Amino acid sequence: MTRATTVPLIDPFARAITYLRVSVTDRCDFRCVYCMTENMQFLPKRELLTLEELDRLCSAFVRMGVRKLRITGGEPLVRRNILTFFQGMSRHLESGALEELTLTTNGSQLARFAGDLYAAGVRRVNVSLDTLDEEKFARVTRWGRLAQVLKGIEAAQAAGLRVKLNAVALKGFNEDELFTLTEWCHTHDCDLTWIEVMPMGDMGEEDRVGQYWALSDVRCQLAQNYTLTELSERTGGPARYVQLEETGQKIGFITPLTHNFCESCNRVRVTCTGELYMCLGQEDRADLRAPLRASESDGQLEDAIRAAIDRKPKGHDFDYSRNEAGGQMTRHMSHTGG
Repeated sequence: MTRATTVPLIDPFARAITYLRVSVTDRCDFRCVYCMTENMQFLPKRELLTLEELDRLCSAFVRMGVRKLRITGGEPLVRRNILTFFQGMSRHLESGALEELTLTTNGSQLARFAGDLYAAGVRRVNVSLDTLDEEKFARVTRWGRLAQVLKGIEAAQAAGLRVKLNAVALKGFNEDELFTLTEWCHTHDCDLTWIEVMPMGDMGEEDRVGQYWALSDVRCQLAQNYTLTELSERTGGPARYVQLEETGQKIGFITPLTHNFCESCNRVRVTCTGELYMCLGQEDRADLRAPLRASESDGQLEDAIRAAIDRKPKGHDFDYSRNEAGGQMTRHMSHTGG
């Protein structure tokens, strides 16, 4: 047994890396205003890792101590034959090497895939949904259809999947839906997590600072109608949770700006081209595609992974405090999958 399979992945700040987010495509059937431009130039398909390469790469991370694997995009379910990848990863769930296999989706394809995802071992899905207003949904996604997403959520729950809504807090857009979304999630037995908009990519006319709605304000507004109790529960990611005592439901907050969560960061991200980003809010990355394709054995790949983790930074530099998008990344959110 090699050193790579016996020594866990520990970064320079003594954080164990147990959570991997993998983008399987940069393509999407929506064009959300905080994620990508309307006329995106997508990567040539030849630059993407094949499904077989994605399997091999993820399996290497699992051997090296990753316990949670989240599949992202773009929209992961638009990748051709993606179900075979989930079916392949299920062997790590069956062996006990992997604790959870899950995905983040816009929900557009869930009605087609929900049953097969459950059969492959997926038990939870995060659905990105920022509004329940049909006109506003069409505006924020540019191409999206709300009814299709709601049908997908219904199908996911019918298949046995636990659904959590991820809502990006957007000033002047969904502020007036804070309680509507909360009540809808309670009625439909969905969890809800709010996310602060992050300075990722050149969005043309979209103003990042103008979009920013601090989650400290969201909490204060929720506290006007509900009693909020802090929960110690963690799901492996950056969210911090409260319980609304009046309804018993759980609300999460992902706050990269109002409360930097980097001290407990246990995750890294791999793009669909095999770039490993050790931090969402930094540009440093490592090429895993070259060592993956250089040899049929995984020695070079594992060495490259370990060398990259040794460079994982302490935290990101996102900052809106000076009324500008400080720490802004040049790449779009869809490039690294959030």
